[in-house]
Amino acid sequence: MTYLPRFDHVGVTVADLDATIDFFVTLGLAVEGRMFLDGDFVDTVTGIPGTRCEIAMLRAPEGGSALELARFLHPDHVPGSPAAMANELGLRNVSFEVVDLQGAVDQLAADGYGLVGGVGEYENAWRMAYVRGPEGIIVSLAERIG
Repeated sequence: MTYLPRFDHVGVTVADLDATIDFFVTLGLAVEGRMFLDGDFVDTVTGIPGTRCEIAMLRAPEGGSALELARFLHPDHVPGSPAAMANELGLRNVSFEVVDLQGAVDQLAADGYGLVGGVGEYENAWRMAYVRGPEGIIVSLAERIG
């Protein structure tokens, strides 16, 4: 029996929802929807009584899995480690294929988001870089070159 017919989304909790949405829209994702959640459903799922949050769902133009961004209004978010490196336990990066890696890196740098390391090349097939986005999120950008 298969329990997983598809991969739906990855969720990321953020403090500044608008800035994080802007970052991912700059990369090319589109906002599919934005809403507030509270009540029994979200209290039960999160295990946090009295939860109120705002979520936004974003998706790439060609479809695929979504990125869910959530901002907690009650209770307030708990700070994470905004300087976490790739070897720290937990969700470390969100990865996207891009068509112009240097252009994407330059645009994000102009917006104040820098590289974690550098731009690497793998077997003349891929160029890739980690960018430190809003809330310390590591965003992996990969361009197919071969």
